[in-house]
Amino acid sequence: MDNLSNIGTIKAVMEKHGFTFSKALGQNFLVNPSVCPRIAELGNAKEGFGVLEIGTGIGVLTNELAKRADKVVAVEIDQRLIPVLKETLAEYDNVKIINDDIMNVDLKKLIETEFSGLDVAVCANLPYYITSPVIMTLLEQRLRIKTITVMVQKEAGIRLCAKMGTREMGAVTVAINYFASAKVLFNVSRGSFMPPPNVDSCVVQFELRDKTPQGVTDEAFFFKVARGAFSQRRKTLCNSVSSALGVDKSAVAKAIENVGLNAAVRPEKLSMDELISFSEELKKMI
Repeated sequence: MDNLSNIGTIKAVMEKHGFTFSKALGQNFLVNPSVCPRIAELGNAKEGFGVLEIGTGIGVLTNELAKRADKVVAVEIDQRLIPVLKETLAEYDNVKIINDDIMNVDLKKLIETEFSGLDVAVCANLPYYITSPVIMTLLEQRLRIKTITVMVQKEAGIRLCAKMGTREMGAVTVAINYFASAKVLFNVSRGSFMPPPNVDSCVVQFELRDKTPQGVTDEAFFFKVARGAFSQRRKTLCNSVSSALGVDKSAVAKAIENVGLNAAVRPEKLSMDELISFSEELKKMI
């Protein structure tokens, strides 16, 4: 169905199916016709690719993905949208809709079953409240995915795509940089949605690495250290990690000294290699 980003079309489809927006699910439908084609084009929706979409709305992005990719599998949690999607996507025979919570889906099995012989990309317009959990799930499972292209709250996008050693970075930045290279593709104003959210958005892309950084012997401990380091942003690395992990401050200070870092260094000043070295040294001491 064409004109799915047209306000009149959206209202007509919603009225026909008795659909109303759910604040609990963070539903904001795109009404800017230029956004979804750009996401599809930049997000690897093309020949030879299968695309996993997370959250469909009434199918605006799904429509654009289906025009370009060999196959689209869209996971939508809201059962009320299923009959809507059957209408708006009726012309496509390369789209499969799964009514489920993405956090409950066996993604490895889905990709193996649905995208055999295809490269895989993920595209999504994510509700703000599940942005980080969904992205981390996709990364940590080491799925057979080339890129993840998602629309997120602009502030979150800046943090997700921050470089190591900058003020904007946090624990999630460490995880993103560990598994992927990240960049902001373009901004999307709040007026591009119905109903308009209170913040602007941006589209970000993560290109998954073939290999994660070397030197980490215990990933769970490494990410525990990273979360602890950024748990109290105004504190030094020593104080934050000591407090968060319950480790004696003298041991943390010694680990910092042993890897050649300044005793008063703050977490946001660390490079990936420095954080890995510190984590490995700390692990030896506790």
